[in-house]
Amino acid sequence: MKRMEIFGTLKKDMDAVERSLYASIEVESEALGEAAMHLLKAGGKRLRPAFVLLGGKFGTYDLDRLQRVAVPLELIHMASLVHDDVIDNAQTRRGQLTVKAKWDNRIAMYTGDYIYAKALEIVAGLDDPRIHRILAKAMVEMSIGEMEQIRDFFNSGQSIRRYLLRIRRKTALLIAVSCQLGALSSGASAEDARELYNYGYNVGMAFQIRDDLLDLCGTEKQIGKPPGSDIRQGNITIPVLYALQEERLRGPLLEEIGRIHEANGRTDVSAAVVMITGSSGVARAEELADRYTQKALDALDRLPDIRARRHLRDIAHFVSRRTY
Repeated sequence: MKRMEIFGTLKKDMDAVERSLYASIEVESEALGEAAMHLLKAGGKRLRPAFVLLGGKFGTYDLDRLQRVAVPLELIHMASLVHDDVIDNAQTRRGQLTVKAKWDNRIAMYTGDYIYAKALEIVAGLDDPRIHRILAKAMVEMSIGEMEQIRDFFNSGQSIRRYLLRIRRKTALLIAVSCQLGALSSGASAEDARELYNYGYNVGMAFQIRDDLLDLCGTEKQIGKPPGSDIRQGNITIPVLYALQEERLRGPLLEEIGRIHEANGRTDVSAAVVMITGSSGVARAEELADRYTQKALDALDRLPDIRARRHLRDIAHFVSRRTY
């Protein structure tokens, strides 16, 4: 499903958001500007701005005001990707060289910092203190999630609960507040904003689990990076944790993870990928993603029956079965 098909009647407004994104990263520094533009041109699904706009449909829709939320949220997401790629030593993202690979770690880190700062500068134009509190708290939680991921690299003994808390912080929260802040900035009721948060949180959890599955089951053309990149970088995801619960696989898979760790990821990971995809871990992870998707749909049922609700339902279904 293409972006236009998902966003439906939002295309004109999403195009306006896209133009604002490009305008927001203009900077006198040539190196910063080129690096930020490279990241922006690599594309992306722009789900977070779409969630802001759709959340705004539950109140008094004002595109100019909503852009002051939609653009910063996408910038925060972009900045987190730049920092992620440095930590993960990732060479490609979405089929393009990462900023750290095209330039270096220093340029990447300052580019991420610059994009974060631009996000805060734009959202400062809104006079609702609730928006600033919610966004600041989400950024704090995201930072904690990043640190937890680093701490858990190659930690095959982590619990399912620990994994879920980490992806809540790293991924789900920003999607949840995108829906919530779109509603709040448009004057929607507190009840509707809360249900939109619940919807976004559960969609975000399903989104990350699907991302973890695609890393193992997708092709390089589909996901824009070599399959098995997560385990090569030491990121132990939910299909791996489920696979490790199988007695017949636990020993051999732990040996493979240990071998990859000793090689600092500079080794073939195909044997580990084959073991994981041949386990029940994939099906169990898919079932978990489906449960989160259903919770998101349940939250939608408690919202007014407007066209935006139907678009949100379509996005939830797309996220649960996406192939890229």
